Amino acid sequence: MNASVSIPSVLNLRPEAEQAPTSGIVDVFSYGRLKPGIIPLWVGEGDLPTPSFICDAAARSLAGGETFYTYQRGIPELRQAIAAYHERVYAKPFDPERFFVTSGGMPAMQLAFRMLAGHGDEVLVPTPAWPNFTGAITVAGARPVAVPMTIDARGWHLDFERLEKAITSRTRAIVINSPSNPTGWVASHADLRAALDLARRHGLWIVADEIYGRFIHDPALAIDGRAPSFRDVMAVDDKILFIQTFSKNWAMTGWRLGWLEATSAMGQVIENLVQYQTSGTPVFIQRAGVAAIEQGESFLDDQIAKARRGRDIVGRLAETGLVELAPPSGAFYAFLKIKGATSSKDIAFRLIDEANVGLAPGSAFGEAGEGYLRLCYLRKPEDVEEAVRRISEALPRLVA
Repeated sequence: MNASVSIPSVLNLRPEAEQAPTSGIVDVFSYGRLKPGIIPLWVGEGDLPTPSFICDAAARSLAGGETFYTYQRGIPELRQAIAAYHERVYAKPFDPERFFVTSGGMPAMQLAFRMLAGHGDEVLVPTPAWPNFTGAITVAGARPVAVPMTIDARGWHLDFERLEKAITSRTRAIVINSPSNPTGWVASHADLRAALDLARRHGLWIVADEIYGRFIHDPALAIDGRAPSFRDVMAVDDKILFIQTFSKNWAMTGWRLGWLEATSAMGQVIENLVQYQTSGTPVFIQRAGVAAIEQGESFLDDQIAKARRGRDIVGRLAETGLVELAPPSGAFYAFLKIKGATSSKDIAFRLIDEANVGLAPGSAFGEAGEGYLRLCYLRKPEDVEEAVRRISEALPRLVA
């Protein structure tokens, strides 16, 4: 999907390390982050710092001396809080033993792929896709297999015929990200059942990234204020791992706190892997997580409302005649098709230079993303409006 780093052969590094792809998102972020007046819409976070009630919980923990080694699976209070949160959102009971605290969503993903795939194995990734899926699969020693989604006037769709044709004797898992980063696609219950049936027929695991599940904008898909989930259609013994994070719901991207959901029968394996990955997540950060879950619902409601307002504003870019955009059904990204674009990375760099707006190039999300730009609209409306104005003025020059 992205070019790997050029490493001198004399270093004799492992190929899975050498082949770890460079992030096209980080390339653009690094180029423009210090530019005065930049409107930064390139990465997946909003413009608000972490709320004080979350920070205060961490500060109290630090002041209380909670700076020692802790439970590899996570402190009991946080695992119980996560279970209770799931019970509220999904209206069914959850066992705290299903949840394993990690130092961010990425470590949760790496644990998942470390358990499922290695040298000679393949993992199917519908694309356009968040590039970290490819990276995590690659550094686990496995091979990511891009399976392009289809798009029409209604938006993006999984192509189940393509998915099934991509399965080989080496395939171990399928990644399903819904609501999707970068496209905003949301799987319906029919989509989820079809994906689950496909995985069952071929004996495959599903790695489910549902971290944007509360950011649902299409009322035809929403279920009590959330997106459809595999939890709605799965059986207790289905082979599904869920990766999650505190980053998006509660503005905690810099805290590095997440969790992996799996059957409790995998508990000792996951605990062992956590031991050799991080030796556990700091207690004071976990205390912040408890506060986020137990006190953060109104903050999350405000975030969702802000995302919906930003989504409406970004839709105006279609008026330029140079942008195609199917309204995203979930998450907080617009994936803009730029008419006449031959290099999304070139346009992203030129938007920084000529419009002072930072967007992520679609090529960062795989070959299926070339010609697109990803815009994160989880920001105050006036910033999104100004970004839309600047982009609208600049695009005619950039694609002339």
